[in-house]
Amino acid sequence: MVGRRQFDENRTLECAREVFWLKGYGATSMQDIATATGVLRGSLYNAYRDKETLFLRVFEDFADQSLADTAQALAHPIIDHALHDFFDRAITSMTTGSPTRGCLPTKTAIDSKADGERINAALRDHLDNTERLLRERLSTDEARPRLAIPPAETARVLITMTRGIVVMERVYQDPERLRATAASLIDALLSPEPGAGDPRGRRPAR
Repeated sequence: MVGRRQFDENRTLECAREVFWLKGYGATSMQDIATATGVLRGSLYNAYRDKETLFLRVFEDFADQSLADTAQALAHPIIDHALHDFFDRAITSMTTGSPTRGCLPTKTAIDSKADGERINAALRDHLDNTERLLRERLSTDEARPRLAIPPAETARVLITMTRGIVVMERVYQDPERLRATAASLIDALLSPEPGAGDPRGRRPAR
């Protein structure tokens, strides 16, 4: 029956995710997925219709897990630590593997063969949701008084930086360089903790 799963779907989607993540959407074929998963190409087409639909199904699971991990990273009660944990999670993820796998959303966003509106919508939704989590964390009574710019703008700067460090990782392949850059940005966006003074004379965001 068309669409009926006659294979372990969870395992298949996990394997497909790793292939898309490592090779990129455009360079991945349905035969690559079939080889990696051990599922016949015809069965994949019956279940998912085409590569784009399969990718979107994979990306849905990826996005859900990524948001859960981001929320956990941002849960630290001190904003400095929360943002360091946020970047550390992202850097650890993108530098996993040999060769390193990079960032799935960013690799997809710059892939000229991944320009379908459904894929673009999924990418926007993921980035918007991640930005929302950052904005909510930055809007807390503990964090907001220490911001150099308002929470919404800070969140957008942080999201943009996470995309930029993906490119730097490709060039330098140096996780500690990425962490140092992230730490510099955090220092620029936050005033010192209460009681430490602010030698830079920066005012809290309104």
